Amino acid sequence: MTAFDFINYAVAILTIGLGLMGWLAPRWTMAQLDMQAGPSNMAYTEVSAASGCLFVGLGLGALLLDQPLAWVVMGLAYAGAATGRVTSILRDDAASRQSWTFFGFEAGLAAWLVLANFPAI
Repeated sequence: MTAFDFINYAVAILTIGLGLMGWLAPRWTMAQLDMQAGPSNMAYTEVSAASGCLFVGLGLGALLLDQPLAWVVMGLAYAGAATGRVTSILRDDAASRQSWTFFGFEAGLAAWLVLANFPAI
């Protein structure tokens, strides 16, 4: 296993772990993200799906396929998250230390996954 493989696997496992928290502990996840449910409690299903199982599937898919394109796709998903976050920070006056930290995390993972794996496609 190369250092590149090790980092890719670590990112996938981290992605799965974060997804498991969103899926299995949506109330805790929402508290960490300063979110609350409305009258229908739809927020719990949204967090379970979008912040949960989506990331579990993304990480598992990359691990199971273990191909450069799979790692790049996971990187593009993180790039999409980073783009959405920075857009909201600027558009919605949502700048906070936590928002910028999450953006940096997402952008860093996106950069690694795309730049380290794209040449191998």
